[in-house]
This record gives sequence, structure tokens and C-alpha cells, in this order.
Amino acid sequence: MNKSTYPHPLRSRIRAGELVLGSVLSAPTASVAAQTCGAGIDFLWVDTEHQPYGVEAMDVIPGLARMRGVAPMIRVAWNDPHLIKKAYDSGAVAVMVPQISTAEEAARAVQYARYPPLGQRGVSPNWPSITGDDWGNVIRTANEETVLVLQIESEEAYRNLDEIARVPGIDVLFAGPMDISASLGIVTQVQDPRVQDILRDIPRRLRGTGIATGTTLVDVAELQQKMSWGYRFLNVGSPLGYGLGVLQSHLGALRATPLQ
Repeated sequence: MNKSTYPHPLRSRIRAGELVLGSVLSAPTASVAAQTCGAGIDFLWVDTEHQPYGVEAMDVIPGLARMRGVAPMIRVAWNDPHLIKKAYDSGAVAVMVPQISTAEEAARAVQYARYPPLGQRGVSPNWPSITGDDWGNVIRTANEETVLVLQIESEEAYRNLDEIARVPGIDVLFAGPMDISASLGIVTQVQDPRVQDILRDIPRRLRGTGIATGTTLVDVAELQQKMSWGYRFLNVGSPLGYGLGVLQSHLGALRATPLQ
């Protein structure tokens, strides 16, 4: 196992405009995390918003990802200082905050994510004891490594996009196609032109702000389309979802094979 690299280069890569690709942690176990990190991803998306577990279930997983050179990104359940603090303290390089719709909500998230004087996050990370990184150095330099990802998931958020983007301390604004479709009254219809027009316009309006645009998709051609629109922070499906698709295809082929 590799030694942790601190600070993780995720934030510098985002600021340089590089393409950053990740995928989902399909189950909160160290073995699944290790195998997923071995696929060559840049970040590991740990979802504690919709999955039936919280950050307490992560244990060594964020530290393990760091030691594999992968940035753990934990999506918290809400814009809550307790949840955000615990996610970073468990080892997250990036924290994703859902349902940000106003500049005021964005400013609160920045405050919760940064140590003083840039914010008001309490000081006591525990992950350095797992990775072997210097605890004091981590505290002194954490604000330089910390990545904050805010989700744009509603028509209201889209209307307020320019004001949100002016809030200092945001690294990525991450468009959620499904929730955007719900806010428009056409839930699940993510290919509707109204949703796609919003998705096309977000990176255009963020150009020059220093904030990367992100989203999550499964189809490679659609991911490539979003890259051409200016998206640089992309979640590429989930290993479980892709694996089940291959399994279903193989099962279909075997069942269609004539028996001798």
C-alpha cells in the first residue's frame, strides 16, 4: 500500500482546469473501496445523502483512498456544520453539499468547510492517525487542500447561479440532472430540452470564475458531450451499475445459446 500524499492534488488540478474523473463507492467496505480506487479514478464518491449509512460507517475508507492516491469525496445529507465537519475529519478531501439554491446557503457551506480565519469549522481531524500524516501540519494547511463541491439541483439554484458563483471558497458547482428535472415538474425526464439547456448553460456562465462545473452520468457518449460543453469534474457511473449491465448481457447471451 502506498503512503498518503498530503496535500492531495485534487484542488490544484481543479484550479488548473484539468479533467477530473471519479466513480461511486458501491458499498461501504474497505475491500470494495480498494478495488474501486484501483480502477484509475481521481476521486471516490461516498454518498451519505441517499445511501442507508452515515459517515460513521466509513471508518478507514477515506484514509485508504488517500493512501491509494484517490481523493475521497463524501456527499453529506444536508448543509449542516456537524455533518460537514465529521466528513472532513474522517478524511474527505472533498465534501459535496446537496440542494444549494442561494448565495446565502453557499456562504454557510464555505464557513462550515474551512478552518478559521476563513471559516468556523472546529479543529480535530482523526484521519492522519490512519495515513501517518503529520497531524499538526494537516491542521495548519488544511484550508489549502480542502475542496468544496456544491450541488445545483433546482430551477431556483439556476436562477441564482451568478450570485452563488460570486461566493468565495467554492471549488466545484455540480449539476444534478435528476433533481433539476424534478424542480421543473418533469421528474426523471433528464433528456428534456429544458433540463439539457440548463446543463449546457451552467459551464458557460461559470467560465472565468475559477469554479469547475461537474455532473454525474453513466453513458460515455453523454459524458463526452458534457466535456465538450465545459464540464471538467465528472462522476462516471458506478462499478456496481456497470457490472450488473455486463452480467445481464452475459446471462442473456448464455440463455440464448442452444444446448447440445
